[in-house]
Amino acid sequence: MNTYITAKTIKRLREEKGLTQFQLAEIIGVSDKAVSKWETSKGLPDISLVEPLCKALGVSVMELMSGDTVINKNISSNLLRSKFYVCPVCGNVMHSMGEAVISCCGIILPVLEAEEPDEEHTVTIEPVEDEKFITVHHSMTKEHFISFIAYVTSDTMRIVKLYPEGNAETRMQFRGRGYLYIYCNRHGLMKIKV
Repeated sequence: MNTYITAKTIKRLREEKGLTQFQLAEIIGVSDKAVSKWETSKGLPDISLVEPLCKALGVSVMELMSGDTVINKNISSNLLRSKFYVCPVCGNVMHSMGEAVISCCGIILPVLEAEEPDEEHTVTIEPVEDEKFITVHHSMTKEHFISFIAYVTSDTMRIVKLYPEGNAETRMQFRGRGYLYIYCNRHGLMKIKV
């Protein structure tokens, strides 16, 4: 990981839980002086204390490490709030239906911001039987390619992974209104209302 727990994060989370340094120390089995050192940047928790510290503070290890806590608002799990993440190291594609701390290959991934496709990424959608044939007019070399196409409505998501030297096309059923997402490994995420 390229980050570690900060004093400010520990203090903020402890105070949000309404705990004193002494109470937090008792929960995880250390002295209150140890907690004080962590919160004043005079020391760091031992790696064996990270999980107990997370449990006591009510956060995940990733939230503690990043300093960003995720609040579950559970707003009807609408897929139209979809967020996509792509690992720059291994190419993993991850999806969430709201705010999340996503990590892959030791990197905390930023959420991809979607834009409208430009002239280099034109999309054709043609009816074929009871589906739509989607073509992205784009080269598919090993260096520059479309990584995935996804169709998202309020209650359904379908994602098709594409590979270099293949074709940037797929067939999908469109039910209801939603969005078509296209991800180019160089130009990022694009979104079309369909």
